[in-house]
This record gives sequence, C-alpha cells and structure tokens, in this order.
Amino acid sequence: MADVNRGNRPLSPHLQIYRPQLTAITSILTRITGNALIVGALLVVWWFIAAAKGPEYFALANGVITSWFGDLVLLGSVWALWYHALAGIRHLIWDTGRGLEIGTAEKLGWAVIIGSFALTALTVVVL
Repeated sequence: MADVNRGNRPLSPHLQIYRPQLTAITSILTRITGNALIVGALLVVWWFIAAAKGPEYFALANGVITSWFGDLVLLGSVWALWYHALAGIRHLIWDTGRGLEIGTAEKLGWAVIIGSFALTALTVVVL
C-alpha cells in the first residue's frame, strides 16, 4: 500500500491560492438570476390573481408591490431579466464555437455585466 502522509498536508491548498474567474462568476450569476426571475414572476402572478379576486385583496397586493420593498424586488427583476437575456446571447455565441478564447470570454463577461446595468438604467428612465 502507498505511504500517504495525510497529517502534514493541507486539506485544500487551492482554496488559499485560487482566484475566482469572471466566467465562473457570470455562470453562477446566470443561475441565480434565473431563479430570481421565478420569484419575481410569482409576485406579478400574485398581483394579477389579486386583481381578479376583488378590490380588497388587490389593495393588499398592490400595496406590497408599490411599496419600497416591492419596487426594489421589481427593479432587481428587471436587472435579472436583462442579465439573463445577455448571458443567454453570450451562450448562443459560445455555442457557435466563437468567443471561447480566454480574453474574448472575459470581454463578453464584462459586456454582459455592464450591459445589464446600462439596459436596466435605460429601462427605468424610459418607463
């Protein structure tokens, strides 16, 4: 059997020296924004159901959605929608075999992040 000296070696040295890559962070954010969009969609569906139920229930739902917390959730949903859409376009580009070089992939990652914030600001200004 191999002589393995487990007592003197660190458990995970890569955790001390690893720097998260932009492509990994944007990939994780794509999954998070996808799930956040589900929560935002459920909030909007609740608002529609409340409108169909009656004026009292709608007043409650409308009060929640138009509060500062509701505005924050809806603003986050708009950003998540733009981010998720741009990340999807980036993946379509990658599916063609283009943009997979490290430098290009990082540029596309920054384009998704900056573009999502810019489009969110544009959406808020226009609407």
